[in-house]
Amino acid sequence: MSALFTTSATATGGRKGRVASDDKVLDLQLVSPKELGGPGGEGTTPEQLFAAGYSACFDGALDVIILKEKAEVSSTSVKADVHFLKDESDDGYKIAVTINAHLEGVDEETAKDLVDKAHAFCPYSKATNGNIDVELNII
Repeated sequence: MSALFTTSATATGGRKGRVASDDKVLDLQLVSPKELGGPGGEGTTPEQLFAAGYSACFDGALDVIILKEKAEVSSTSVKADVHFLKDESDDGYKIAVTINAHLEGVDEETAKDLVDKAHAFCPYSKATNGNIDVELNII
C-alpha cells in the first residue's frame, strides 16, 4: 500500500515540552494537567491533540458517508471526549473515546445509521478498533 499523504510531528520534553509539525504549522507547548499531578496552565496535552484529530477525521468520514448515502443532512459536528484512564492490567494508563455526533436535519435512527457507517469508514476508528473503547452518541 502506498501512502497518499504523509505528515510528521516531533515531540521533545514529554508532557513538559513542545510538539511541532515539520512545517511548523503546528507548534505547541505541552503541559501535564493538574489532574495528573502536573502544573496545568497554558499548553495542550497528547489527549487533547488526539481529540482534535479524531473529531476532525470522524466529521470528515461522516461527510463522505452522507454523500454516499445521499442523505439530506444540513450540518454536522463531532465532539470527541478522550478519557485518560488507569489501566488495571499493567498498572499503567490507557485512553477511551466518546464520540458525540450531531446531525442536523435527520431523525435519530438515520443519524445513528450514518454515524455507525462513518465509524466503520473513519481512519482513526479503524486504527483504534479493538485497541481502545469507543462509545458513539447521537446528540
